[in-house]
Amino acid sequence: MMKNGTDSYFSLLQGFITSLDGSTQDNKLRYIQNFKWTDTLQGNVPSSQQDAVFELVSMGFDVALWYTKFASRLAGKEDITEDEAKDVHRSLKFAAGIFKHLKESHIPKLITPPEKGRDLEARVIDAYIIQCQAEAQEVTIARAIELKHNPGLIAALANETANFYQKVDHTLSSLDPVYIAKWRKYTQLKMCFYMAYSFCYHGQTLLASDKCGEAIRCLQEAEKFYSKAEALCKEYGETKGPGTTAKPSGHLFFRKLGSLVKNTLEKCERENGFIYFHKVPAEAPQLDLKANYGLVEPIPFEFPAVNPQWTPETLAAFDLTKMPKDDNAKSQKEEAKPVKPMKEADIKPQKDSGCQIS
Repeated sequence: MMKNGTDSYFSLLQGFITSLDGSTQDNKLRYIQNFKWTDTLQGNVPSSQQDAVFELVSMGFDVALWYTKFASRLAGKEDITEDEAKDVHRSLKFAAGIFKHLKESHIPKLITPPEKGRDLEARVIDAYIIQCQAEAQEVTIARAIELKHNPGLIAALANETANFYQKVDHTLSSLDPVYIAKWRKYTQLKMCFYMAYSFCYHGQTLLASDKCGEAIRCLQEAEKFYSKAEALCKEYGETKGPGTTAKPSGHLFFRKLGSLVKNTLEKCERENGFIYFHKVPAEAPQLDLKANYGLVEPIPFEFPAVNPQWTPETLAAFDLTKMPKDDNAKSQKEEAKPVKPMKEADIKPQKDSGCQIS
């Protein structure tokens, strides 16, 4: 239903942008209407452009955000089914594909480039693309843990996911801290959380290979990252900024990792004291783990073609000489009224292996 509605709108909007005669000239209707949109980061005062391409990319951005919110709501259900988990995974990949398509194919066509830190600016779009991939991989990891897959695969997937969150943090680092400090805290805590997972499961792999000393050192490193993630959870909750506040430290998926790290470390130390007597290395190993399965790529996206209702006759019926001449003057006199933000419901996942999609 959502896709049908948005596809219909996009196909009709294309008639204001695409030249119906196949030429490279701008459609005569492209600049007749002023469009206003607010930003996710820079407050609720709208920005505007008299350009139908601005409406296309802004609406596309909004649809991509809808898919992330849809994934979040599904992931937060108490008894999420396998099919619903697949929907979460697919929705996040689809959102990443939309963001990627906007960045590569349509935002460069804007007459007025996006301002720094605005939703359509390259760094913000890149952050959204990478985070959608990271959050989709969280679903993969939760599934792999639930089905008790090979610890080596789980460690590699967790390492790749931590790297994704580190990339998001790096991408955001050059933006104004007033707007992205909270977002960065979230990506930092998720990076530490999945590094803890990676070291924990890599330690299990080393123990199974009779490398008990190295396994202990991995579990010690997992403990450090988990403690750092706990501290960042508190900082994240205290940091002000746009968006809702997730509560990862209260989720079962988060709490279970703490117990898993503690129990696995105790087991390794016990085995080392009775069987192996290995020396524990002073330095933690460098995790150069690459996953061969489960890696997420954006689903390719394209806007629908021009609606068949658009014909040369339809286009010719728009007489631009009859447009009101005082539209621009009127729009300049109008004050930009702030948009009242909508409060989102607090979602508390109950599923033991359910990760939190923010």
